[in-house]
Order: sequence, then C-alpha cells, then structure tokens
Amino acid sequence: MPLSVGDKAPEFTLPSHLDKEISLRGLRGKTVVLVFFPLAWTPI
Repeated sequence: MPLSVGDKAPEFTLPSHLDKEISLRGLRGKTVVLVFFPLAWTPI
C-alpha cells in the first residue's frame, strides 16, 4: 500500500539490530525516521 507525503505510517513491529522488537506504537510522541535499503541486508 503506497503512502503519500503527510500520511501516517501504519502500525508495525520489526526486529531491531539488538534482537529486540520495536513497534511504532512504542515510539509514539517521539521523532521517527524510517529508512529502507532494499536488498542491502545491513543494519543502519
């Protein structure tokens, strides 16, 4: 599902580089930057 500038990101949970799960809900009220590197297979 494509998003446009200004759209709210859907709720999701992903594994972090520290082997913990991070959810967007847990970051509410904080500045969040989403970065995607397709096929890079490296942590940011």
